[in-house]
Amino acid sequence: MSSKVNINILTWNAEKYLRQCLDSVLAQDYQNFEILIIDNNSQDKTGEIISDYLKSLKLKTQSSKPIEINFIQNKENVGFAKGHNQGIKETDGEYVMLLNQDAILAPNFLTEAIKVLEKDKTIGVVQPKVLRYDFGKNQPKDIFDTTGLLTLRNRRIINRGQGEKDEGQYNIEDEVFGADGAVPIYRRRALENTKLPISVNQRLPASKAGRDQRISALWEYFDQSFFAYKEDVDLAWRMKLYRWKTIYASQVVAYHERGAGDSASTSGIDIVRERRKISLFAKTLSWKNQRLMQIKNEIPSLFLKHLPWILWKEIRAWGYVILFEPKILKCLPDLFRQIPKALRQRRIIMRNKKVGAREMKRWFNS
Repeated sequence: MSSKVNINILTWNAEKYLRQCLDSVLAQDYQNFEILIIDNNSQDKTGEIISDYLKSLKLKTQSSKPIEINFIQNKENVGFAKGHNQGIKETDGEYVMLLNQDAILAPNFLTEAIKVLEKDKTIGVVQPKVLRYDFGKNQPKDIFDTTGLLTLRNRRIINRGQGEKDEGQYNIEDEVFGADGAVPIYRRRALENTKLPISVNQRLPASKAGRDQRISALWEYFDQSFFAYKEDVDLAWRMKLYRWKTIYASQVVAYHERGAGDSASTSGIDIVRERRKISLFAKTLSWKNQRLMQIKNEIPSLFLKHLPWILWKEIRAWGYVILFEPKILKCLPDLFRQIPKALRQRRIIMRNKKVGAREMKRWFNS
């Protein structure tokens, strides 16, 4: 029997996207999956669209086995990290797919992704080949959105291939640093192995988590302090430290309309141009979460080796923010308040990591 996949879709004001997103899920040629929609208090017609789908599925199905759609409606926007943690805890499949509302799957997406995951039990997550999509024109593009996360020595994170035209240059299967949060599919065992306690003072043994809902609620897969932005990178870094592989597979295809970031720019001028397209809210959370992520995951010897590049980036980042985006610094109280939790989780990560600086060095490129 085929392995069960949980497809968790986190929504917030998704009326522009949700019908096409759900249609692509229901058109999958892989049949053993369940859909869970977690809505973060949408104020548009998202709830109506979901209700229509639930009614229609009672009248017809696309296979002999009914497709199950479950729905959780939050009374507030709890963010990307907590919303997906909520969904992961509510499901029990061997694999968990986290699907952005503004993403569309190729019909064989699940079939091809499961083939990759079942080749090697040390694969923790599959990174699809994600191309751009224009929902306004209902049209896919031959421009890359991402082929996986790429980490530079200065600790800047970019999406590999972003903005490039697809000319077959990524028609490969290889290991990457991590999976972007738009369309990853995780092995549940990897998520359970890398989860962390939420409370700074929590000392419950990991072996008990998951057997009791009251205990399970005390753990997180994505760091809920982040709310949104960089939580996928934080988890990717931790998975690398715990020796879980992230495999990019070009035959696993999805499409995504990205809200910000058109290219994987590395030059100063291009980076500034890209920043101007990003909302203050997103830039503020990203700036704070970048520093929390490094506090949690840096290996000291590798950090010191890369310190010249890291310092130069930090000097420029702080200078730019102070001169041109001072409102971002309003996040400093939250950053300082969240550091104790990050340090507590860091101790757990460093105690349980399975790789050292030499093995991690290969993932931090020039």
